[in-house]
Amino acid sequence: MTQSKIAVDLILKKLAETTEKTKSRAQKASEVLLGPLETDMSTTPYDIIYEEDRVRLKYYKAPEKQHSTPLLVVYALINRETMLDLQPGRSVVQTFLDHGLDVYMIDWGYPTRKDQYVTIDDHVNGYMDNIVDIIRKRCGLPRINLMGICMGGAFSVMYSALHPEKIKNLVTTVTPTNFDTDKGLLHIWMKNTDAYRMGDTYGNMPGDVMNLGFLLLNPARLMLDKYVSFFENMDNKAFVENFIRMEKWIFDSPDIPAATFRQFITDCYKKNLLIQNKMELNGKRVNLKNITMPLLNFYGRYDHLVPPEACELLTQAVGSTDTEDICLKTGHIGIYVSSKCQREFAPKILQWLKEREG
Repeated sequence: MTQSKIAVDLILKKLAETTEKTKSRAQKASEVLLGPLETDMSTTPYDIIYEEDRVRLKYYKAPEKQHSTPLLVVYALINRETMLDLQPGRSVVQTFLDHGLDVYMIDWGYPTRKDQYVTIDDHVNGYMDNIVDIIRKRCGLPRINLMGICMGGAFSVMYSALHPEKIKNLVTTVTPTNFDTDKGLLHIWMKNTDAYRMGDTYGNMPGDVMNLGFLLLNPARLMLDKYVSFFENMDNKAFVENFIRMEKWIFDSPDIPAATFRQFITDCYKKNLLIQNKMELNGKRVNLKNITMPLLNFYGRYDHLVPPEACELLTQAVGSTDTEDICLKTGHIGIYVSSKCQREFAPKILQWLKEREG
């Protein structure tokens, strides 16, 4: 047999094997995509214990309480708090509950036209303050633990500076407080956004417009790579289910009240007032030196929306002597959903809070 004949036979054999594998993958992918899929989010049971306008307060009760002080979680106005309870086995909320920590979480709901004049002050000194007081009264405690995420983290920083007597410990995650940075296209984009014209055009800032803007910040990864990855893994049921959950979360984008959007862009992104202790809510100055409670500050090294430079100055700006920065090797969302960070993020918070129980 000639050498060329051997080469041809090997090529034909390889093609046959590849074709058979492709056929098998296609068949399995069909079974996965056409079969039943479990894609529900936020499956951990909770009760709604308070409602005000569009805002609801969720209460997740730990089966066996091991922490005397509950945790209030404040998510951003952008996207939804369901990210913290994405799926069984990958849920920050469930991890907290499994370790005996009662969790309260604000659901900001879906703003309508009647909410377009709702300001940051209304969110911080209105809804948040009412909710904190309800939890304090319900639990018979003078202070509670507070955890803020992204824009909700900025709100939590403002709240803790204005009402330090009500907060025992503060946890911030991917929370922008220093907006004087050009790291990340979002900061450049926001600094050049005419928030007043946007308000005149849209009223409330449409969540779909914000979502499109976020996708355009990294189009290759967010609009091409992930769908290529889906095609390569569509015969994997667990992968497909998680992919669909993430897509549902990404495109569940509430609008942002016009007055809040305008103030956040102007006072934070353009003027950088918060980190300078120059921001005011309803005439009251937000002085970060009033934050004297323990502070745990998380951020992601590869976060393209809220880069480390936007987060890491907070612990230096507050009045607390008990502060800690933790930079995880992940992006904006990976802190809450990646398998590796699941083993680091929630357990660290639980340990940190437990050490400050007294």
